[in-house]
Amino acid sequence: QVQLVESGGGMVQAGGSLRLSCIASGPTGSMAWFRQAPGKEREFVAAMNFRGETTPYADSVKGRFTISRDNAKNTMYLQMNSLKVEDTAVYWCAAGPLSASDRTMTTMTKAWSYLYWGQGTQVTVSS
Repeated sequence: QVQLVESGGGMVQAGGSLRLSCIASGPTGSMAWFRQAPGKEREFVAAMNFRGETTPYADSVKGRFTISRDNAKNTMYLQMNSLKVEDTAVYWCAAGPLSASDRTMTTMTKAWSYLYWGQGTQVTVSS
C-alpha cells in the first residue's frame, strides 16, 4: 500500500556530502536506511521510529551520517558528511506500517522487519 521514492544519490568526491530523501505515499511507522556495495551483503545504516527515536548508527557511519524524518511530509532523510570511498553502495530506504507496534531497537536494524522498500539510489564516492 505504501510506496517509497528515494532520491539524492549521485557521485561525489571523498570528503563531500550528500543528502538522501525518501518520500512515502502515506504515514509510516519505523523507517530505516540500508546499503549494499557491489558483491557484498546488505548492511544496516540507521533507523528511526515514528516518535523520532533512533537506533545506534552502524559503526562504519557513526559520527558522519545523520538520520531524520518529517512526519508531516512523510519524508525521511539521510545526511551523509565526510564521505569515504567505502561508502560507495546502493542505498535503500525501508518502512513499516503505521499500525505496527513499535519495534525494539535491535529489531529495527533488521531488514526483514520492514514491509516497504524504495527502489534504491546509487551513491558513488571517488578519491
